Amino acid sequence: MRIIPAIDIIDGKCVRLTKGDYNTKKIYNENPLEVAKEFEANGIKHLHLVDLDGAKSKRIINYKILEQIASSTDLHIDFGGGLKSDEDLKIALESGAKQITGGSIAAKNRPVFINWLNKYGGQKIILGADCMDRKIATDGWLENSELDLIEFIKGYELEGVEYVICTDISKDGMLQGPSTDLYKEIISETTVKLIASGGIANLQDLIDLKEIGCEGAILGKAIYEGKVTLKELRDLC
Repeated sequence: MRIIPAIDIIDGKCVRLTKGDYNTKKIYNENPLEVAKEFEANGIKHLHLVDLDGAKSKRIINYKILEQIASSTDLHIDFGGGLKSDEDLKIALESGAKQITGGSIAAKNRPVFINWLNKYGGQKIILGADCMDRKIATDGWLENSELDLIEFIKGYELEGVEYVICTDISKDGMLQGPSTDLYKEIISETTVKLIASGGIANLQDLIDLKEIGCEGAILGKAIYEGKVTLKELRDLC
């Protein structure tokens, strides 16, 4: 299972939110590149980079930070947040993203997202399936929909989606454990490569996610709050 630390960006700074609430913003580092380099120095190979300003603004904002990290490290970066148009996607890829995650666009503009899949393939385009009470949430989790999580994933699996990042918003930033049962259900009902995100608090959570068959696990606050050390992650990798 791939271990994927997250860097979330607001105003150019490395932050974390709780349950996606922008009012809970906590700044952990003024320099995201510094954080990324520390990850790489500890053997980390993958990075989940989220443009929270972009998610809220519905267009890519922090692509310069993506460019800095991509040009200064060898991290394999998947980038998401605010990708709503072909131009946003082009900027993200030209700025160094190896994969991009589309969540809101997949929920709100299916033809555009399917076109991305057809053009770039399921290895490069990740489906973001973030949910609250099993319903898909969009636009930096500021909006809810009536789209059922499992049906949403199944629908895009038929269109060629290979990778899915699923965050249970109720768990995000809480450090109370991930939605293991929900992930088990996704794995049992689909063939996608599932990347779990949200709630991871310790190494045992990562071990549990690996055992149920997750392809990857994204964690952020557990690292920044010292619940899991980079040395422990390196040893686990």
